[in-house]
Order: sequence, then structure tokens, then C-alpha cells
Amino acid sequence: MMNTDTEQWLSLSEAARRLNVHPTTLRRWADNGDIPLMLTPGGHRRFAQSDIDQFAHNRHGLRRLSGIEQVWADRALTVARAEIVAHQDAHWMMAIDEATREQNRVMGRQLMALTLQYISNGDDDQLIEEARRMGREYGRTCLHINMPLTAALQASMFFRDTMIETALQLPENVNIRPEANVRLLRRINTLLNAVHLAIAEVYDATDSVSRS
Repeated sequence: MMNTDTEQWLSLSEAARRLNVHPTTLRRWADNGDIPLMLTPGGHRRFAQSDIDQFAHNRHGLRRLSGIEQVWADRALTVARAEIVAHQDAHWMMAIDEATREQNRVMGRQLMALTLQYISNGDDDQLIEEARRMGREYGRTCLHINMPLTAALQASMFFRDTMIETALQLPENVNIRPEANVRLLRRINTLLNAVHLAIAEVYDATDSVSRS
């Protein structure tokens, strides 16, 4: 969780300069939910420098994607947004308060960026460990609001299913070799399995403490 006491906050123009984009572009990204922001009591946008730096890093990584990874990334982002809207009334969505939902949206964007890094860079133990860290953070958030493990896993599996289904549909829409698509599916599974196991481990550790 971000420490607002030590975080350095940037104005819209300062953050735009750091990203080397026009302030109007950054405003659009923020309004679309692509970059987290904080509104001051006067209604001014403020951006955490760490979020801006992370976004810049992810944008740089996305520009390096090519071929199957880029096709999957474009489709996955579109499908994920549509699926979230379509499942707003799911019981595991209704159980989350608005503050936690916003926190999960930020984490979802970070996990999407991490997945893109992993499928483009191949096996990377540091990225797998980052996936585990995100899974543990998500698990602790769910425990904090007393969400059952089954509901917590349903939410994370919803994300994974969207990513997998997008990859499965690629051969029907574009000219992709079967072996390339299989490799993509394996990388998505490997990374997101690490997330699911980390969530379960958080719940298991809490149960062990309560039984002792």
C-alpha cells in the first residue's frame, strides 16, 4: 500500500512533462482509469511519482511488443473492460466496497502490465516473484473485508479466464502459428497460477494461526 506521507505528488503538468506527453493526453488516460490519481479538495488532479514512473516503464515495454504479444495485448485490454462491465452484478463483485474496488482496479492494471512483460520477455523469476507479491497483497485485501477464499479466487480467476479466452480466440481471427499460441497460453498460465497460489497461501496462513 502506498505511503502518502512519503510519496511525492505531481501536478497534471509536471506529470505530463515526466511522461513527455501533452497534459490533455494524461488527463484522458487518468479519466479512463489508466493511471491512478488523487483529487485535492479543490478538485485538482495529483499523481504519485511512483505511479507515473511505473506507467512510463510499462509504456516503454508495450512499445517493444510485436507480433502475437501485441495482438493479444490489444484484444485482452478491450475484452477485459467489456467483461468487467458485463459482470458488475456478480456476487463476488457486489461484495466489494467502492474503495476496495478502486484498489483492485489499480492492481488489475498492474497485473496486466506484468503479464505483458512476462509473455514478451519469457521466463523471468523476478516477474514471477512480483506476481506472488501481488497475489499476497490481493489476498490480504480480501481478508481485510472478510471475503471468503472462494469469492477471492473467483475474482482473480475471472481475470485469468479473460486473458486465456482472448488467447484461445486469436487463431480464429489472425494468422498465428499454433505453437506460438501454445507458448503464449503457457506463459499466461504460469504467471497467473503464481498469483492464485499466493492468494491461497495468505488464507492458509491465517487459518493456521487461528487454529494454533
